Amino acid sequence: MRYVSTRGAAPELSFDEAMLTGLARDGGLYVPAEIPQMSAADIKALAGLPYEEVAFRVMRPFVGEAFSDEDFWGCITRAYAGFGHAARAPLKQLNENHFLLELFHGPTLAFKDFAMQLIGQLFETELTRRGEKVTIVGATSGDTGSAAIEAFRGLDAVDVFILFPHGRVSEVQRRQMTTPSEANVHALALDGDFDDCQARVKDMFNDFAFRDAVGLAGVNSINWARVLAQVVYYFSSAVSLGAPHREVSFTVPTGNFGDIFAGYIAKRMGLPIDKLVVATNQNDILHRCLTGQGYHKGDTIPSISPSMDIQVSSNFERALFDAYGRDGKAVAQLMDELKQGGFEVSQGALQALQEIYSSGRVSEDETKAAIGVWLKSSGELLCPHSAIGVQVGEDQREAAIPMITLATAHPAKFPAAVEEASGVHPPLPPRMADLYDRPERVTRIANDLAAIEDHIRDARAK
Repeated sequence: MRYVSTRGAAPELSFDEAMLTGLARDGGLYVPAEIPQMSAADIKALAGLPYEEVAFRVMRPFVGEAFSDEDFWGCITRAYAGFGHAARAPLKQLNENHFLLELFHGPTLAFKDFAMQLIGQLFETELTRRGEKVTIVGATSGDTGSAAIEAFRGLDAVDVFILFPHGRVSEVQRRQMTTPSEANVHALALDGDFDDCQARVKDMFNDFAFRDAVGLAGVNSINWARVLAQVVYYFSSAVSLGAPHREVSFTVPTGNFGDIFAGYIAKRMGLPIDKLVVATNQNDILHRCLTGQGYHKGDTIPSISPSMDIQVSSNFERALFDAYGRDGKAVAQLMDELKQGGFEVSQGALQALQEIYSSGRVSEDETKAAIGVWLKSSGELLCPHSAIGVQVGEDQREAAIPMITLATAHPAKFPAAVEEASGVHPPLPPRMADLYDRPERVTRIANDLAAIEDHIRDARAK
């Protein structure tokens, strides 16, 4: 199994090389050169299997010879051992033919745990085998950072630096990043928004002298292994509702496009998916683009769904790569135009995107209303992101085809917003009950590449 860059000018890599590299040296994102296929019989055989077994069967073809079956199985079982639900990703029925896929039973109460816990195990296995050490740098709008810190805290082969926008994440999200005491994890509060954090991470990867000197690796959704791990729960949930003999649709609240791109990969592998619906908040660049209005950056407006407060969706580049017929030069040109503010999508590429994805937008007031409405009608207390997904999913649901909406975070991660909308204060699970009492350790830092790089060099040297 080989991986190619979306910009066409970087060498092909194996799975382990692509995982440890993260961002390609031409600035692109790695994708499989070919998508492995699962037959209807293969998909049917997943029914009734434990989540770990489904994960092994779905992901194994993408790994190639990078890991033995024994090593890969060990990584999977260790990754999900700490989840708080035996099903790992249970389904709940919300309405007639509308189901909620709960992805918040991991250690940090967000869907990012499915990928990050696995990546932590894969990194540790591969780096131990190589006798190497890396520096992981990531940007987060809230959930990726805590999931990465939880996955890599205390590991000898890894130093972790997470940039998050100062004052623009929930208190629970912040504390999950700033309270771990292990010396190898570092929370950096950047003076800027998430797009600034993401841009500085990409700048560090494109500073090859720095990148090589500190052994830079990435675990943002730019890392292919992140997307791959998320493909699994599309299969597990669809099979629970009758696939492959029955089509299903999915609605995904998303800002960075990685979670829904995983659904696209599942569809390409053979899973019978009818609709893949992108649900956005007021920062709706993806919705505008998919409805023919071009991809043009605006100001990021803070919201009660902060993980979606994004204007530059890094994984959208992977979708564009396929929409433009895997033309790396065309994608590179679009990304250059994006640096100047945005670009128009060609008619052919837009048609290709619209054949796969549809979209919807939910305002702040509509999000708050949805939290209250769905609590009353279904008894389910939703986080703001999940509420956005459920509202869009209900609007786009068809009577004959089950709609599965991804619940991306536990409501206790956003207690103030949820309580204001519902009158119910969502408590943290018992294992996190003392989160507000733990001491914080955080560095506030300027939105300046040189300052960030200097800080990382100094912190690694201690």
